[in-house]
Amino acid sequence: MMKLKTARNLLVCFAFVCLFLAGCGDDEPVKKIDLSKLEEITVIKPPAAVTYAYLPQYAHNVSYQRHHQLVEYLAKTTGLAIRQVFPDTFDEHMNMVGRGEIDISFSNPFVYVQIAGRFGARAFARIVEGQGEINFRGQVICRVDNPQIKTPGDLKGKRLIAVDPYSAGGYLYPWAWLLEQGLRKKDFLEIAFAPGPGGKQEKVVMAVYSGKYDLGLIRERTLDILADKIDLKQIRVLAHSRWYPGWVYAARRGLPPDTLARIKEALLSLDQKNPEHRDILEKARFTGLLPATDADYEAVRRLAEAVESRG
Repeated sequence: MMKLKTARNLLVCFAFVCLFLAGCGDDEPVKKIDLSKLEEITVIKPPAAVTYAYLPQYAHNVSYQRHHQLVEYLAKTTGLAIRQVFPDTFDEHMNMVGRGEIDISFSNPFVYVQIAGRFGARAFARIVEGQGEINFRGQVICRVDNPQIKTPGDLKGKRLIAVDPYSAGGYLYPWAWLLEQGLRKKDFLEIAFAPGPGGKQEKVVMAVYSGKYDLGLIRERTLDILADKIDLKQIRVLAHSRWYPGWVYAARRGLPPDTLARIKEALLSLDQKNPEHRDILEKARFTGLLPATDADYEAVRRLAEAVESRG
């Protein structure tokens, strides 16, 4: 039986070989390839995109909604390929600037002075908000029904949460207010920072709203973002910080001057009176932009040094 199966298999293989050989007749022309004639193929690489990042103070979807039209406008106006990138944390944003992975940084002034000092980034534009403000401030918030907090003198021994150690409106600015009240880090039962990627301002508000923390440090206007998620009547703004320089555009060290010049010109050309520009500015929560230099943020450097020394 095994011999029969083997013979049958051999016959099948022989038949296939015959069919293959039949298809290779003499009438098929032979093509000669001249290997001495080689042509080099040039692979055309698309130009590298300019990367644009909004410091992740809010959730990534908020960053995208606020700035994707602005990024599209910059690409169209400058003729450059520009894409928005989304670092998860303030530290990651700063380190990406240092590694050259973020070309155009839109950040708070506290982060700006860090990337300027560490990595040589340079300010070139600053935003105008609201009714023409070029400065902004932070807030100290608590729950309305917290019976232990009535005045600044009641803050000792409380649990506090802030946005990030490098947040301006959500840490540095309101922390300076706490220092002015004579408070120090040792006076609080706990000091925490919002966990996880993105959405840190919202997380601070939610932590106070839920009662997990007594106090929160946030940027002014953050509460507006949560108007459809929580009952804002349950949140009390206990204090406002002083006004300090606002958000800033900075270019990484080594960005080609022509690229920077085109982006700067496009940003400074945005005009609220232009209907097309108005929608872009409203989405981004700007009313306009002004030229900026590193010297505009010297006050923030001095404030950061003062806060660090006084704890």
